[in-house]
Amino acid sequence: MSKKLAFLGLGVMGYPMAGHLAKAGHDVTVYNRTAEKAQRWAAQYGGRSAPSPADAARDAEIVLMCVGNDNDVRAVAKDALAGMNAGAILVDHTTASAQVAREVESAAKARRVGFLDAPVSGGQAGAESGKLTIMVGGDAATFAKAEAVLAHYARAVTLMGATGAGQLTKMVNQICIAGLVQALSEGINFAQRAGLDPQLVLDVISKGAAQSWQMENRGKTMVADKFDFGFAVDWMRKDLSICLDAARANGAALPVTALVDQLYSRVQARGGGRWDTSSLIRLLRDET
Repeated sequence: MSKKLAFLGLGVMGYPMAGHLAKAGHDVTVYNRTAEKAQRWAAQYGGRSAPSPADAARDAEIVLMCVGNDNDVRAVAKDALAGMNAGAILVDHTTASAQVAREVESAAKARRVGFLDAPVSGGQAGAESGKLTIMVGGDAATFAKAEAVLAHYARAVTLMGATGAGQLTKMVNQICIAGLVQALSEGINFAQRAGLDPQLVLDVISKGAAQSWQMENRGKTMVADKFDFGFAVDWMRKDLSICLDAARANGAALPVTALVDQLYSRVQARGGGRWDTSSLIRLLRDET
């Protein structure tokens, strides 16, 4: 059944995610800080663009957002909620803190609006193919009303617990990725310095216990020293900062995550803030 939806934030993730909703037959209105991008989306997918989050959200049954950081979430959610009707649902796909998710839930509840924190994993490729993994925090009744809409751009949509649980699960995801990328970087660098054919090595070990998404999707480009695509180092550092802050609060030890965060700071210092996260290998290649 077609629904009236709004999508706020048309970055590399949001643009194709909103496109999947339009292609599924929903009535979609979009907002983006750069209005020209929203207008381009509307021309491409046949939806509408709005000049503000509140205008986009007005009369929408479900409002979805994917913005940059905690402060962006606070600002966009506040404006969107001002235009939403009681009984509507606000879904936040931003990777943010569990604390800001709880803040927005409280503001939404005051307006009798449902809220889900629903960060995603799968990167730009997953957004474009409609095969994201979505980890959700919120109450079961609200989740049940929104699940079918989220499924238009996901291969898995899972309720992880109460509000904030989605963001906490995404932190686990980023913690695991950080260690994997550094280990893959070290392995490829070792293979090259040992005189092995690194691509042949990857072909072999990807069929064994070392296999991972990072190996399958980034191994070849790491060997080729190509990093002008994918999930930016700047965004990964933002995410790892959230993880480290949460760990300080709950007492979890994250020694490898803290180390990789500092390695990413070195990549940034070399002008690689917009390089893909797999660019960690460049630090190893530059060592003598």
